[in-house]
Amino acid sequence: MTTESNDATTTNYHNMDFNYDNDDDYQQHQSPTNNTSGSGAPSIRPAAFETEADGLNINNRAAPTTNLSELSLPKKKSSILGASSNLVNSIVGAGIIGIPYALRMSGLWAGVLLLLLVAVLTDKSLRLLIEQASFHPKLHHLPIHTFEDLASYPYGKFGSGFVLFNMFIMAYGAMVAYLLIIKDTVPTVLGFEHGENLLERNLILVATSLLIMVPLSMQRDMASLSCTSAISVTADMILVVFVAAFSPVAETVEENGGLGEVLRTDGINSTLFVGLGILSTAMACQHSAFIVANSLEDKTRSRWSWVTKQSIGVSAILCLILGIFGYLGFLGETQGDVLNNFPMGTVQADGARI
Repeated sequence: MTTESNDATTTNYHNMDFNYDNDDDYQQHQSPTNNTSGSGAPSIRPAAFETEADGLNINNRAAPTTNLSELSLPKKKSSILGASSNLVNSIVGAGIIGIPYALRMSGLWAGVLLLLLVAVLTDKSLRLLIEQASFHPKLHHLPIHTFEDLASYPYGKFGSGFVLFNMFIMAYGAMVAYLLIIKDTVPTVLGFEHGENLLERNLILVATSLLIMVPLSMQRDMASLSCTSAISVTADMILVVFVAAFSPVAETVEENGGLGEVLRTDGINSTLFVGLGILSTAMACQHSAFIVANSLEDKTRSRWSWVTKQSIGVSAILCLILGIFGYLGFLGETQGDVLNNFPMGTVQADGARI
């Protein structure tokens, strides 16, 4: 019976009409406050209470991963500013110092256009994920709290497993990138030369991971990281200012025939897709969509839209400024970590690394 019910659910899911901007019932599903218990917390109707009139006959069907996903629901909530800080921090992290190299690979003009395109698509995908899971009239009552929950309804366990596998790969790659950057930057600031003192560098890497990264990763709710995320975003802004102010743009551009010549010749390169891969990875934050959205106080479609627009807008601006100035400062010599292009031991370089 369970198999037949799952098949029926999948068929009904594919027959849904997801164009609901003009749906008469949409307004009553805009805010969780329209469906709350006496305590004010959003109430979740079990799938068994859904009627056939709603278009989904899923009686007696247990929602995939319901228990686990409900355990992950946050106890603390954050404001629009706090949620935006967390989302910006999810985007503008280790990847931002690789943006100049992405422009080198793709070409200046092509890289800028690709960055803007990736930003627009990221904003659209973030809103689409949460709007379908939380505000669609035929899905809003279902216990969909995570990315894998959403994927499990049309695709079953395969969809849930596929999403979890890809989220693991994404998180693992991001963590490796953070650790490599820590290994490149922190020991250099402390006076250990790059490429030397491997034991000391590894010890600093382990200590930083255990004393800073692990405690932050063990926080239960995303809202608890709002303050540290705001500090991190501020540090990213300072980094962008350092790179923009101290990159030798004038000298490098002059040596290559002037700004007009650089703009004329640096359009698109054969390694375009290498740059696209870097830009896409740098802006990827869909894995954080449900975590951040569930931490948003009084989550509505409009408030979530504000969070995504602010976050993607700030992230795109920071990436554009650092990418353009970092690339124009070194052009063909731009490294994967643009901070390694700056001379060792200078106040400017050490300040940017800190």
